[in-house]
Amino acid sequence: MPGVVLTYGTFDLFHVGHLNLLKRAKKLGDYLIVGVSTDEFNAGKGKKTIINFKDRMEIVQSIRYVDKVIEESSWDQKIADVQKFNVDTLLWATIGKGNSTS
Repeated sequence: MPGVVLTYGTFDLFHVGHLNLLKRAKKLGDYLIVGVSTDEFNAGKGKKTIINFKDRMEIVQSIRYVDKVIEESSWDQKIADVQKFNVDTLLWATIGKGNSTS
C-alpha cells in the first residue's frame, strides 16, 4: 500500500519492540515519518526519559525503516502534522504492559 505513514513515540531505551513497531509501520506505506517525543513533552505526561531527546532522535533516524524523524512536542500537533506531511496512515501503538508488537 503506497503512502505516507506517521507514528509517534518516546523511544527511550530502544528495544526490539520498538524495532518491530517501526518495521510493521513501514509495511503500511512507502514513506515512514516518526515523531519522537521531546523531554519536555514527556515530562508533561509524567514520563522521565533515560536517553536524552537528541540521542533518541539520532537512534530512530538510524533505523533503516524510518525515512524522516520529526519532533513531537505537543498533543495538538498531530492534526497539523497529518496535514503538513500529507499522511495517509496514522499509526497509534502502545508497547509494554502486556501488549505484543511482534
